[in-house]
Amino acid sequence: ACFRLLCSLLIPALFLSGILCVCLVILLWGIRLWIQQRKKKLISAEKDGKQPLVVAFFHPYCNAGGGGERVLWCAIRTLQKKYRNVMCVVYTGDRDATGEEIVEGAFRRFNIKLTHPVKFVFLEKRYLVEASLYPHFTLLGQSLGSVFLGWEALLKCVPDIYIDSMGYAFTLPLFKYLGGCCVGCYVHYPTISTEMLSVVRNQDTRFNNAAFITSSPLFSKFKLIYYYFFAFMYGLVGSCSDVIMVNSSWTLNHITSLWRGAACTSVVYPPCDVQTFLDIPLEEEKSNTEQSIVSVSQFRPEKDHPLQIRAFAKLLKEKRLGQQLQLKLILIGGCRNQQDEERVKNLKGLCEELGVSNAVMFRTNIPFEELKRHLAEATIGLHTMWNEHFGIGVVECMAAGTVILAHNSGGPKLDIVVPYEGHITGFLAENVDSYAEMMAYILSLSPEKRLEIRENARHSVHRFSDLHFEEAFLLSVEPLFK
Repeated sequence: ACFRLLCSLLIPALFLSGILCVCLVILLWGIRLWIQQRKKKLISAEKDGKQPLVVAFFHPYCNAGGGGERVLWCAIRTLQKKYRNVMCVVYTGDRDATGEEIVEGAFRRFNIKLTHPVKFVFLEKRYLVEASLYPHFTLLGQSLGSVFLGWEALLKCVPDIYIDSMGYAFTLPLFKYLGGCCVGCYVHYPTISTEMLSVVRNQDTRFNNAAFITSSPLFSKFKLIYYYFFAFMYGLVGSCSDVIMVNSSWTLNHITSLWRGAACTSVVYPPCDVQTFLDIPLEEEKSNTEQSIVSVSQFRPEKDHPLQIRAFAKLLKEKRLGQQLQLKLILIGGCRNQQDEERVKNLKGLCEELGVSNAVMFRTNIPFEELKRHLAEATIGLHTMWNEHFGIGVVECMAAGTVILAHNSGGPKLDIVVPYEGHITGFLAENVDSYAEMMAYILSLSPEKRLEIRENARHSVHRFSDLHFEEAFLLSVEPLFK
């Protein structure tokens, strides 16, 4: 009797599910047709009567001055040089600036001059992707928020080709299936990675895995289930992309593992402004008693500035270099907000605690020329972020002529601080002890040996120039234009 009851309920349930699925498909098809009609009204023809090919970049923070923005403007300049009948559109939430001011800012910050105008579509709901809006379940909240922001973008302008250049993968199916666009993306770092899963699984305390979670097996288990669910969804939306570009081998490994799209994925190194730093004369060090170690990175928790200070304090404490050598550590970086300024204050407190305040300098939000001067005078360029996806700062230090000491993980390990034509280009370390030991080793080298390493590093960074980016980018996006 029970079996018959289940069968009598199952058949109507399947029938109802089928009807709902058909209704959903019809609804989505109707929305797609409606969006296509809007597209015809929104895009006007060129002077010669031809419809331009609209290529839109989803970059809600396009007026920021980071490496991701340099990729955006180089990509637009590259397309404008290659294709005549292309109109580039940027979806942005930077409503506090005009389009002219944004383009001028790109020229001022990155020395990138666009050959044709860019159309800006200003979005009102950028707050939906702000991390501060989601104190818990941040990954999921921001991703769902990006869908609503993407919907606003799609309603305001329907492109032929859509490129997500900021890592909002959940917008890809929206533009592909409802917008009818060819879709591509440039991934700076995966929203979730296998390392993030292992950190939670092993109950390691990190900046994105609070102590109250690691100390509770129940919370850790719940977070792991949430991460696995999110990774599955992330892989699903990412696989919608027709063309996938990643910024490093490290990102490539994670994206191919999560998105299963190896055939359409390629590494396109970000364009680093190496020429500006290569202009610094590379000379043999003058014999003086003061040498500097310089770190260049924003004051964010993942950059791990405490590791730099602790390793430097250990180096001074052990006095392996003799009393005659005066060392200073210069921490250069941007402060974006009050939280970053508070972080700098805490780092200064750590310096006092370790007794190295007199030997550590903090330089925040400094002009570019001052940055160049510090790098030109430095002996060692220091970088301590674990699993940095690429490491533009590492490339800049190498181009400027410092001996780089970076973290033995991510982009620095796999792509940047690697032998070039069989010659060493820099050094890697992992913890306080190994960083202190490696700094002592670099400083113990003869000036001639250090010069040789600096020259090798300089020759190697040409791989990350604007020209190499342009060639790799055009090759990758070619399928979108067919």
